[in-house]
Formats: sequence, structure tokens, C-alpha cells
Amino acid sequence: MSKRLSPPKEICIILTYRCNAKCNMCNVWHNPTKPGEEITIKDIEKIPSGLKFINITGGEPFIRQDIAEIIEVIRPKTKRIVISTNGFFTERIVELCKKYPDLGIRISIEGLQETNDAIRGIPGGFDRGFSTLRILQKMGIKDLGLAMTVQDMNCKDLIPLYELSNAVDYEFATAALHNSHYFHKWDNVIKNKDMVCNEFSKLVAELLNSKSIKKWFRAYFNYGLINYIYGGKRFLRCEMGDEACFLDPFGDVLACNGMDVKVSMGNIKEQSFDEIWNSEQADKVRDIVKTCNKQCWMVGSAAPVMKKYIHIPLLWILKNKLYAIFNKKPKLCFPEKH
Repeated sequence: MSKRLSPPKEICIILTYRCNAKCNMCNVWHNPTKPGEEITIKDIEKIPSGLKFINITGGEPFIRQDIAEIIEVIRPKTKRIVISTNGFFTERIVELCKKYPDLGIRISIEGLQETNDAIRGIPGGFDRGFSTLRILQKMGIKDLGLAMTVQDMNCKDLIPLYELSNAVDYEFATAALHNSHYFHKWDNVIKNKDMVCNEFSKLVAELLNSKSIKKWFRAYFNYGLINYIYGGKRFLRCEMGDEACFLDPFGDVLACNGMDVKVSMGNIKEQSFDEIWNSEQADKVRDIVKTCNKQCWMVGSAAPVMKKYIHIPLLWILKNKLYAIFNKKPKLCFPEKH
């Protein structure tokens, strides 16, 4: 390489593939990691400083008994930390947030009570998740939200769940059903694309009609999910492996977790992060990303480039806000159906 690359701006750390949920769209719980083979605090210490964002996920990250020590290590390395969880381990989550009240918590909720509990395979999971959020909110934790992966089975709950989260002032994150080696799933499919995308279009309109600038950009992201479901080309090129990356429980640094086959840049148990990031193997992985045809549109891969090329989503927002002003509703031109 002619010059050394700057470290990524964002890193997602997958602490474990152990999970107490049995989600219908994910087979991680069939393929758990063993505690002894998961990355240690010493390994995690190797990630670079000066990051803008770290997402902690799993499996279920709160299964890790050393999560408080992990947060202590990474906290000086980044401006913001968000933990993605199913919210089941309420006491552990509350204790951690008492110690670190600036943490973000995103609890996966896949719809209203009946739908959520059926999809996630945790009886009472909906009530437990919302109970955890309410306790955190009463504690004064500000960065709270829900995360929903939308599929045929739960798409009719998309707007009601958004309205519920809006009413109690929680953030609302979305994803579309997809496949990858990360989930050990290759047979997930949205069968009724029109039905699912119709619900997403309602959400896009709701977000655009809000007074929140942040929600306007979320409207663009959700518009991208419609495009993804219909098989369209990504609105913004994927720069995973440059702008952001993943660290998996085995210590492998991955450009992304959306590929059908795992391709590692290098292992943090064996090398420093800088050695991995600037290696020939890392360059080979970046080349694979450039030629990848999956056209994924996940928040982890879309958010970094939305920030980098902010003029593109901003122009889309301005156009639709003008349509809303003069025509009373946003004019959304949806992609060609495939």
C-alpha cells in the first residue's frame, strides 16, 4: 500500500453468539459460541481510539458477565456507545446504565405483544423489553430506543409500534428481513413485497411529516429499505471496510456482517488493529466489498455513507418537504419492482 489508511469511524463489536432468544429470522441460537473462544477484554483493548461510534451487539451481549469491564475499556475510545439487546436481562442492563448513564440502549421489539413474542421466541418478551425501557427512562437515561426487523409476519405492526415509540419518546430503528453468515440464515425471504413496502411507505410519510430533522433522515433510510426489498441498487455505495467494520466474537475483523460467507481481514488475537487494517488481506476484502452485488441497506452500512455524502439524502429530503408543503403530502417515487 502506498499510504496507511485512517482507522474506521465506526465499529460494531459482536461480543457473543450466545443468545436466549429463538428468533425465526436468525439461527444464532443454534450456533452459539463457547465462552472460552470469545474475544477477551485484552483483545478489545486493541481497537483504535478516536472513534465516533461503537455498537455492541450479539447474540445477546448481556449474556457476557464482563460487559461492564468491556464498556470501561471502550468508553475512552469513542464519542458514543449503543448496546443492542433483547432487554431480557433487566437487572444487568439497569446496573450498567447506573454506572454509565450516557450509554445508548436499543431493545429489539418485533411488533406488538403477540407478534413480538411469536417471532422472538421469548414468552413475555414484549412486556420485559418495554419494562426495561421504562425503568431506564425513569432513571434519566436519554439514549433509548426500539429496533424492529420487518418481515411479512410483523409488517402490519410497523406503524403501531412506531406510534407507540413516538408517544413515549423512544428512538425507532428499522431493518428489513435479510440473510447472512452472521445469522446462519440463507432462506429468509419477504414474500409479499407490496404489502411490506406499503407499510414502509406509511412510515416514510410519517417521518417526513414530523418536526424532527433526525426523522427526516430516517425517512430516507427507510425509503432505501423499500428500494432494497424491491431489488434496487443501493442509493449510496457501500464503503464498509473503510468507513466502518465489525469485530466478531472469534476476534476476526470483518468489513461487514452481511455477506453470505465470512471473509476476515485478520484476527485481533494475533495482530494489532493497525496491522490488520493496513494489510494486503484487508485490501483484498475491500475489493470484495466493491464488487459485492447484495445491495444491502442496513443501518450499519448506510449510516456512515449517509453522513459522508450528506448532500444526497438532504436533497431528497428537501424535494419531499417541498412536495409536502405544496401538495399536502410527500411525493415518493418508489423504485421499479423486481
